[in-house]
Amino acid sequence: MTKVDGRATRWAGQQERRRAEFVDAALEAIAEHGPDVSTEQIAERAGVARTRLYKHFDGASDLQRAIAERAAELVTAELEPLWHPSGSPNEMISTVIATHLRWLTEHVPLHRYLTRAAPGPVDVRGTIARHLSRLLTGYLTAFGLDPAPGDTIAFGLVGYVESATTRWLDHPGTLSLEQLTGQLSGTIWAMLDHTLRAGGVELDPDRPLPLPEGL
Repeated sequence: MTKVDGRATRWAGQQERRRAEFVDAALEAIAEHGPDVSTEQIAERAGVARTRLYKHFDGASDLQRAIAERAAELVTAELEPLWHPSGSPNEMISTVIATHLRWLTEHVPLHRYLTRAAPGPVDVRGTIARHLSRLLTGYLTAFGLDPAPGDTIAFGLVGYVESATTRWLDHPGTLSLEQLTGQLSGTIWAMLDHTLRAGGVELDPDRPLPLPEGL
């Protein structure tokens, strides 16, 4: 039997806790100083010297990756309506859009930081798009339609929402949050409705829609 080194286990646990504390401090620093926050400002927020901070991270890219991973966890938890949709098509769409926009408006500096600095492997947008792809292909299959368009539609919709929202954040005042939510939700339903009608399927957007496995 291999003997477990308790000291090594405790040290690893302490390292992870300290990394988590520094990442939380980084999120606070980003909220305070904006997306161009410096490592010095993050270290100051954490109450340590910059050199001390890098004892727990393998350079700036590792710190950025940890911040992005934590942000991904926050977004994933916030988008619960997307992972478990319910209601009518209009309710499903508007709830997800409203939830996503609320998170973005409450975390504008973090959103801009991730857009500018976050490394590629932490792909929140891709995670959302892939889940939506599975949902849409499931519905198309359940309706007896070709499921192939589901993937491109999903990634297209996520890209549309991302670019439109970023534009709106950069130019506040053009639309209210409620107007933007309605605009995005309406456009998304129009795209989905067009795809369904092309296959001979007509849905009432205000009538409750079961998940694909319930059809």
